[in-house]
Amino acid sequence: MIGNTGMGIENTIRTITPFEHRSVTPKERTLTDVGESAFSSLFRSLIQNVKDTDAEFVNAQYLLSTGQLDNPAELGLAGYKNEIAVDLLVQMRNKALDVYNELKNINI
Repeated sequence: MIGNTGMGIENTIRTITPFEHRSVTPKERTLTDVGESAFSSLFRSLIQNVKDTDAEFVNAQYLLSTGQLDNPAELGLAGYKNEIAVDLLVQMRNKALDVYNELKNINI
């Protein structure tokens, strides 16, 4: 986010955190996550990432249109992050469909 300081504009850079998955023991499961697999939690996190980056992009567009965004390059960066998040989700979906089709065609 952008904030005014005594010397100028302060930009904070957030690092990208790697996806960490740990298996959950049956004792740790609650009623809300019964049946949730690593597959569904991965897609849930990818969808949330798309929602977050889209909200960041829309916010940057709003700030630019109202004249509150001092660095127009931030709009481009937010748009690029959103595009990458959507592309990753689509690629993961395509790979999941490929795997499903392969499993479907296996003769038992």
